[in-house]
Formats: sequence, C-alpha cells, structure tokens
Amino acid sequence: MLLACSGDAQLSPDFYASTCPNLQRIVSDTMREAVDQELRVAASVLRLFFHDCFVNVRPHLCLTIYWCDGSLLLDDTATFTGEKSAFPNRNSVRGFEVIDRIKSRVECECSGTVSCADILALAARDGVALMGGPTWTVPLGRRDARTASHCDANAQLPPPTATLPTLISMFDAKGLSSRDMVALSGAHTIGFAQCANFRARIYNETNINPILAANGRGACPPSGGDTNLAAMDLQTPNRFDNNYYTNLLTRGGLLYSDQQLFNNGRVDWLVRVYSSRADAFRRDFAAAMVKMGNINPLVGTDGEIRKNCRLVN
Repeated sequence: MLLACSGDAQLSPDFYASTCPNLQRIVSDTMREAVDQELRVAASVLRLFFHDCFVNVRPHLCLTIYWCDGSLLLDDTATFTGEKSAFPNRNSVRGFEVIDRIKSRVECECSGTVSCADILALAARDGVALMGGPTWTVPLGRRDARTASHCDANAQLPPPTATLPTLISMFDAKGLSSRDMVALSGAHTIGFAQCANFRARIYNETNINPILAANGRGACPPSGGDTNLAAMDLQTPNRFDNNYYTNLLTRGGLLYSDQQLFNNGRVDWLVRVYSSRADAFRRDFAAAMVKMGNINPLVGTDGEIRKNCRLVN
C-alpha cells in the first residue's frame, strides 16, 4: 500500500536563523576558498544541484516524490546503487569534496541541524555569485533523502543529444516552463563539457560555428579522449554572463542540446532576449533556480538530517 507522505512545513530563508545563524557565512566562505583554488568548482557545484533536483525520489511506500533532497550525494555501497554511478553522472559530476568540507564545518558549529540538500542549494547560489552571476534568497528547510534512484537518474536527466521538444517535455514534467528551461540552460555560460558529449556535433553537424568546431576538434579527437574537456563558452568560460546566448546566435552552442534552443524553434525569441539583455537573463535565471529548488521539497519529519552527506544515518 502507498501512503501520502508529505512534509508539514514550508521552506523559509530564515529556517536556520536561530539554530545555525552562521550557516550562510560558512557556506560562502568555504565556496570562496574552493573557487579561489579552482575556478571550475563553481560550475561543478551548480551542476550538482541541478542533477540532484532534476531526479525525483519516491521514499518507500510513499505516493509523494521529492526534488532537491541530496540523493545525488549518496555513495554507492555493496548493497545500494545510487545516482552517482548513473550514466549521466558517472565520471562526470564533481564537487562532492567541497560539499563535504562545508558540511564538516557546519557540523562543528551546528551539529545535526542543517541538511546536505540545503548546503548544496546555498553552495550553488554562492558559486554563481562568485563567478559574477546573480544572487538570490534561498528558501531553506529541506531534509535529506534516505535513498536515491539509479534508474531515475538515467531516465530523467536531459541528455546532451536532446531535441528541443524533448527538453521542453522533460522540464515540463518537473513543473518548469520553457522560459525556465532556457534560463537554466544559461548555466552553461561557465564550465566545461567532456569530449564524448560533443564529438558528434563537432564532426558531423553543419549547424555549427566553424571556429567552435575547430577548437573542439583540438580537444576532442575522432576516437578516444572521451573525458577531454572543452569550455562551454569559448570567450568567457570563467564568467557567469549572457555570452552563452550570444554564442547560440552564431551557432556556437557546444552541445547539440544547447544549439537546439536557437534553431528556428519556439524559444528562439528568448535566446534573442537574453543575448541582448543580461538583466533579463540574470533575473529569470535566479527565479528559475528558486522555482526548481522549491518544487515539492522533502520537509517536516520526512527524510533525515545526514551527519555525513555521502551516507544515510
């Protein structure tokens, strides 16, 4: 029998105001240290948050499914296969050590109080801001999942080969609009992609900027080198700006799924707006991040507050 399991509280920016008042300072200071050591960390943690939120987890015997619950942070064990080893995440998602470091520091000050899911939400926000992007108020109070779904991670994360109709459908299934989808895709203004995810585009497609194709081929041979990296945004790979959309106007999307946003389709107009109005992109990106993080969170007495983000208690 399935039960209707739901939290009895809503998210609030002040959730830890009395129980862990220095939380946001700890997260921001640790993220600054990490980004100072490696700029790529900001994009890595942002991607962690997206991949965590985008996979629905249904606790055993519950009708309700949850997002943004720290399920991606769980390590596989001899008796459990989680999301880390799913195809879209395997040897790809990174930044776990930064979340571990933040969690350790938070535990020293506020033991057993702050969820790994909330730490990840704050860290993603701070990483974007450190790269010159927008900031936003993060509603807090999420709980950590006690399980994860390898199969759902394989099925629910948008692949780099997705067409525009597929992208729209996958985001719609999460309660996210086409505008949300285009705005969130702007996260690709920072970070890198692996050769295996863009090889077909740079060698086989004609709808691609020749400079981008040549640069990509320098990093990605026709065979082998699957984990070689290329910047998602050639011009400003370490600055969170609207150049991602400007690149799309000249067929400069590194991934097939990127260029689908500007390919004589129904969201071309949004790409044009964001390419010419950085303020609109920043506003819509921040709003979409909050919206994604607020969709049916695990709250109240459901789930747990993990002591170690990699393991259930």
